[in-house]
Amino acid sequence: MKKDESKKVLVAMSGGVDSSVAAALLKSRGFDVMGVFMRFWKAPNAKTQGGWNRCCSIESENRARAVAQKLGIPFYTLNFSSEFKKRIVDYFLKEYKQGRTPNPCVVCNKEIKFGLLLEKALAFKADFIATGHYAKKQGNNLLKSKDRQKDQTYFLWQLSQKQLKRIMFPVGGYTKPQVRELARKFNLSTAKTKESQEVCFIETTTAEFLKKYLKQKPGNILNKKKEKVGEHQGLWFYTVGQRRGIGISGGPYFVLNKNMKTNTLVVTKDIKDLQRKELLAKNINWISDKAPKLPLKVLAKIRYGSEESSAVITRAKKPKTYKIIFTKPQTSIASGQSVVFYNKKELLGGGIII
Repeated sequence: MKKDESKKVLVAMSGGVDSSVAAALLKSRGFDVMGVFMRFWKAPNAKTQGGWNRCCSIESENRARAVAQKLGIPFYTLNFSSEFKKRIVDYFLKEYKQGRTPNPCVVCNKEIKFGLLLEKALAFKADFIATGHYAKKQGNNLLKSKDRQKDQTYFLWQLSQKQLKRIMFPVGGYTKPQVRELARKFNLSTAKTKESQEVCFIETTTAEFLKKYLKQKPGNILNKKKEKVGEHQGLWFYTVGQRRGIGISGGPYFVLNKNMKTNTLVVTKDIKDLQRKELLAKNINWISDKAPKLPLKVLAKIRYGSEESSAVITRAKKPKTYKIIFTKPQTSIASGQSVVFYNKKELLGGGIII
């Protein structure tokens, strides 16, 4: 057994197939593995057993516990509900209320999964934490996973070197079908567990969730000519580029802009109006912890589901603000979302779109 294989690893187990296989792989390689299930938020009127949201339901915990028992590893449950509410849910609501489109998964990774959990891991005297994220490490660098369709590096751009040196991504070298096949070989009960697609703490839709916590503030919907074409029920229920659910006839319409001062929603019928070649970003983080020389040519993504596009990063006039200039126009750039930078397979860092 190699020296590193005797080290202790705390594995975040969600009750899904990816984290289950992550724990099984590490156990098979001789690591001293512990499983931990994180409870995030007990929301009012949650429909799951025990009242916890589906991201941390009793059902999910039971699946994770069953896998830990199958693997013969210790299993613990950590309650992060108070911290999760303050750092993730409150941030989510605040961003929408101010007219931006937040990315809670990015913040959760930094604050909870690789923040609070890492602190707990050190208290457990663990050498590493591991998750089921589709990402790869190579030395001090963070790389895309083998499965490009499932790659989750977009959500990891806020990580630091201090965090990265303590993190393991066991499934990053596999495709999703390979992970499910491994689950079957390990005889894990989560082999056929379905994936969650929505934001983990939202039971229904984002719009329904926002209606529970943000008061409706009706206003006018205007076209580009500033003509009234309808009424909205609150600007925070819409995001730039949105097509469905606007609630006006004669379309299709796309959300072009939100004016928080006048409480007006601006829409367009021409999708070309949503295209821009430049954006400004703040709160830039570099995975290497060292800012590169600018201007810098990169591949950049403006949302998780978008394609990467060639771009150049330069400094903007405003302090601590950067300008990203794309070779090709990008559609539906939304403030509050993350713009993430790559050099081929390597994740360089990212920032928040202004």
